[in-house]
Amino acid sequence: MNPEWWTWVVGGIALILAELAIPSFFIVWFGLGAILVGLLMLVMPDLSLTAQLATWTLASLAMVILWFSVFKRSFHKTRIGMADGEVIGEIGLLVNAVAPFERGKVRFQRPVLGSEEWVCLADSAIAAGERVTVVAVEGSFLKVGKT
Repeated sequence: MNPEWWTWVVGGIALILAELAIPSFFIVWFGLGAILVGLLMLVMPDLSLTAQLATWTLASLAMVILWFSVFKRSFHKTRIGMADGEVIGEIGLLVNAVAPFERGKVRFQRPVLGSEEWVCLADSAIAAGERVTVVAVEGSFLKVGKT
């Protein structure tokens, strides 16, 4: 019993559609692997069932490994606490005055961690309109100091 090429393609589409019902962004790679085997069967119709299953397994696992090791890393750079090293030293303009135990607001020329404006804290009083430098990230606030 050797499945036809279209059974792999239909199975792959079914797995990709299952990803819509179970949003784990994991099943899609097995669906793409099945579609790849279906396209390979168009070129080489005499491929054995063992070779088909091996190709599907290797292609699916290769795509999963590629996703988790290469592409997924770039998504973590925009979360607070994960990329604070990239933010420290950024210079912004204080929109609202800040004082110890009071929050202010700082605006940057280009978005920092996905936003142009951030709520900030400071150890000393700084007037609105002053240029400040980010010295730390504390939770969802930026700690700033005078430039």
